[in-house]
Amino acid sequence: MDIQTLITAFLTLFVIIDPIGLAPLFVALTPGASAAHRRAVGLRAVTIAFVILTVFGLFGDHVLTFVGISMPAFRIAGGLLLFLTALEMLFEKRSKRREEHAQHPEHQPVEDPSVFPLATPLLAGPGAITSMILLIDQSEGVSGVFFVLGVLLAVLLLVLFFFMMSTAMERILGATGINVVTRLMGMLLAALSVQFVIDGLKAVFF
Repeated sequence: MDIQTLITAFLTLFVIIDPIGLAPLFVALTPGASAAHRRAVGLRAVTIAFVILTVFGLFGDHVLTFVGISMPAFRIAGGLLLFLTALEMLFEKRSKRREEHAQHPEHQPVEDPSVFPLATPLLAGPGAITSMILLIDQSEGVSGVFFVLGVLLAVLLLVLFFFMMSTAMERILGATGINVVTRLMGMLLAALSVQFVIDGLKAVFF
């Protein structure tokens, strides 16, 4: 894979998973927890998310073939789904939904949020799963697949880093700073999702 493809893969997963946007929620999900407990929760969540996204990335294409869905069709549908996610980020709906996931129905913090809601659906959500299937499908050979998995691992390590730095980052950026960063990433995601749709249309008609 060339550098441009790797950069595109990294930006796609970084924007979809949104490590910066998850940092303040991680703080809310682990109130009063020690640094060791937060490390354990963060590491467990990232590991589970990596397994889920890897499995879907590797075998999602075969599942689609089994049910009779072509990859160009899935690219177009995936692009539209990512575009809706971008709109949610731009209009702050995504943050509100994540805050709802971050609490019990009784609105009490979850004691161990590593599996739910951190690993899924916040890290390995529909957008990230769609992106992994599309990126691995576009990769060339076994080496390309390993490059995509390496990019995924790099993004999830950044997630873990931001989890560990979440308290300090929340103080530095503040609510306004995090809001600005989320909206900028939403604009970038919108452009990337349109590119997915264009690629799908090219595959259908050309």
